[in-house]
Amino acid sequence: MTRITRWWWIRHAPVTTAGGRLYGQRDMPADTSESAVEPAVFAGLASALPQPATWITTHLQRTHQTAEAIADAGHKVPQRQIERDFVEQHFGDWQGRSWDELNDENGDALHKFWIAPAHHAPPGGESFNDVLARVGTAMDRLTETLAGSDIVVVAHGGSIRAAVAHALDLAPDRALAITVDNCSLTRIDHIDGPGEGGNWRLGAVNGRPGLNHV
Repeated sequence: MTRITRWWWIRHAPVTTAGGRLYGQRDMPADTSESAVEPAVFAGLASALPQPATWITTHLQRTHQTAEAIADAGHKVPQRQIERDFVEQHFGDWQGRSWDELNDENGDALHKFWIAPAHHAPPGGESFNDVLARVGTAMDRLTETLAGSDIVVVAHGGSIRAAVAHALDLAPDRALAITVDNCSLTRIDHIDGPGEGGNWRLGAVNGRPGLNHV
């Protein structure tokens, strides 16, 4: 019998307190209020997500707060596992700085980053290639240990792009073109056995359950 492992990826609710600064792995809170997220968004996610399922967040509070908002909207969310390998990209010394500050202080390094952003790491940080490696390794590990089940992950824009890139074997630079909005839903399935296109199937990217006008 064919086993299908279903991955449901949700990007956390928006961070409204960053003040235009790059936050990366800084532990910034999510804004789950009605002024930041329409109630229909959390209600749509609560309705769309499967039960039962294994729930995973990262160690950053914004993913926990988003999971709690989905629970408050009517979804029975079980105790969550924490997976640090699904955390956002670490931007090193650039975290907490504005792009204008970075341009003034790190012109050459910033120039290289924009030319080949997947391959260059900020000082003291990691590249998107590094994110892709750790996310892909964790996906493979959990797909094996949780085979045949539903896995809901509340994570970050960078790690969700990496998950899609891993599933589709995309070049890292191409993966950076994928749009992942706050509170969006991305669905990736793993199907055991050989098949055209490999074992992974992409069901949806950047979906917005509950918002028919988006």
